[in-house]
Amino acid sequence: MARNRKYSKTNMTRPTKAPGPKRRRQLEHRRRLIALGVSEEEVSKMNPKEIRDLLKRPAKVQKEFAGE
Repeated sequence: MARNRKYSKTNMTRPTKAPGPKRRRQLEHRRRLIALGVSEEEVSKMNPKEIRDLLKRPAKVQKEFAGE
């Protein structure tokens, strides 16, 4: 007797991301951007996806925000 597809796709097989570690990761990303030279006000206005996109190329971000 085969198992249903429903049971092989539940969170029992792959857990969801927990909110605590997720918040911690996002806070680390924000701190990394600030260390690269982006102002805190700009970082606070960004959503997590924008922050992740900027952190993909840290040298470019550092060069772009060095003049400020």
